[in-house]
Formats: sequence, C-alpha cells, structure tokens
Amino acid sequence: MSNLYGNFSQNIDYVFKIVLIGDSAVGKSQILARFARNEFSLEAKATIGVEFQTKTLVIDQKTVKAQIWDTAGQERYRAVTSAYYRGAVGAMLVYDLTKRQSFDHMARWLEELRGHADKNIVIMLIGNKCDLGSLRAVPIEDAQEFAERENLYFMETSALESTNVEDAFMTVLKEIYKIISKKTLNAGEISYGASPSLKGTNIVVPGNSDGGKKGGCCQ
Repeated sequence: MSNLYGNFSQNIDYVFKIVLIGDSAVGKSQILARFARNEFSLEAKATIGVEFQTKTLVIDQKTVKAQIWDTAGQERYRAVTSAYYRGAVGAMLVYDLTKRQSFDHMARWLEELRGHADKNIVIMLIGNKCDLGSLRAVPIEDAQEFAERENLYFMETSALESTNVEDAFMTVLKEIYKIISKKTLNAGEISYGASPSLKGTNIVVPGNSDGGKKGGCCQ
C-alpha cells in the first residue's frame, strides 16, 4: 500500500482534515506550501475554488496524515467552499497583519466556520506576514484579545521566512490527536483510526466534555 502514501510504508493511523480560511491574498496558499513542501513562491496566484495538500507525520508514535484544504478567499467562491468545512477537525483562520480589514473579517469567517464545522473543531488564529513588521496594521494585543474571547489558539507567522508555520500546524494537529486519542481510550471498543484502505476518511471529533481549548497566544 506504500504507493498510496509516498515513501511511508506503514499504515496510516489517523487522517485529519484541516481547512485554511480567510480573505484573499493573506497568504493561505503560501502557508500551506511552506508546511507541506517547505516551499515559497514570490509569484503565487490566487486559489480558484479549493485545492488541498497532504503531509504525513508521526505524533506519539502514531502515523497521522494531515489533509489540508486551501479555500479561496474571494467572495464569489464562498458558496462553493462552505461545503468543505464539513468533516474538518481543524482550521487555520488566517489574516494579513499588514491589512486591518483582513483581521476585521475574522469574526465573519469564524461565524461561517462554526456554522458548518463540528462544534469541537480545533481553531488556530494566524496573523501572517510578521516579516513585514514595519507595515503592521494589527497590534498583537488585538489578535490576542480576539483569540482569548473566542477560545482560539493564536500565532503570528511568516510563510516567507518560515516563522512559526510548522509550530502552528503541529499545535493544531497535536490538539486534535489529544482529543481523539482521549475519546478513543474512554470509548474502549470505539476506534477512530483510518487505514490505507480507507484513504480520504475524515475523522470526526466526538463531543469534548473537558472544557475545550485554552485561548491566548501560543509561542
């Protein structure tokens, strides 16, 4: 079955679907390219509709396949991309910290996400382009306050310089894994794993009764 998963010959224990959402041109595709392929393009084009990348990694000796969906931020694709929220267990809410409007739109994107996704989805607020600090239009305190109020994780990233991109994704993936492995342990006979024969299976996070995520800034 190794041909289904590149160089990974072992079975895939979990498949986690994560969505990237936010306004157009905030750097969603660049963040994904940096995490999935360690690439950055200065000539990036706007995403049309929906694209996705995968990355397979190991968490707590389990093989996890992250299936990361990059949704177009343009308004005319909103009706198309909303269907892709369903089945997601993680989300990256991305704004450009040099564009205040992209941050002001976060509440609307979050409302739409919560209207379509599982109620226990793990959400990371990302202020991208922190390499352009001299052009900052969104104080970090504003983003921290929003994240704490909405119970989100938060990091500032630079896809260009690869700052915090890996940490942001790994924080979300590890939290998803922690929730699901805890529920699997509690349920005993219930398994939320996915094997290569179930390629593309999405893991739905069951109800989280321990109070959810901690808000604030994850450095």
